[in-house]
Amino acid sequence: MTMSIGYAAGAFDLFHVGHLNILRHAKDHCDLLVAGVVSDEMLHEVKGVDPFIPTAERAAIVRDIRFVDHVFIETVPDKMAVWEQVRFTHFFKGDDWRGTEKGLRLEREFAAVGVEVVYFPYTAHTSSTQLRRALESASAETLHDHEQRSESA
Repeated sequence: MTMSIGYAAGAFDLFHVGHLNILRHAKDHCDLLVAGVVSDEMLHEVKGVDPFIPTAERAAIVRDIRFVDHVFIETVPDKMAVWEQVRFTHFFKGDDWRGTEKGLRLEREFAAVGVEVVYFPYTAHTSSTQLRRALESASAETLHDHEQRSESA
């Protein structure tokens, strides 16, 4: 019997229950789970954001989750290039990608090398983007309050 190798990639910045859910579900669908942690540089290049938690620390957090067998640091945005290195049999993604141009392209590219794309429910009520906005808003309010106290002193 062939071992199934799953691959679930993400920034895993501001780790939350949505991240945990995708890793848990992924492990249920493969023998060996590799979590791809997107590097700081690639996050900046592809999404235009800088993570709160550096790559090495995010990788350490993900590595210690019991569902994860190995961690791979992604340094290129091309998932086929990642496949060349990791050789996974299953690629896991949130279902917010299902039916999108990116998702359909991934499905075509991976089908050509025998990789199955599996979608899991996206945790809409908790996202890193929402957490990032809340932190930035709280930081801005704190800075504003500090500036007002300094002006009135």
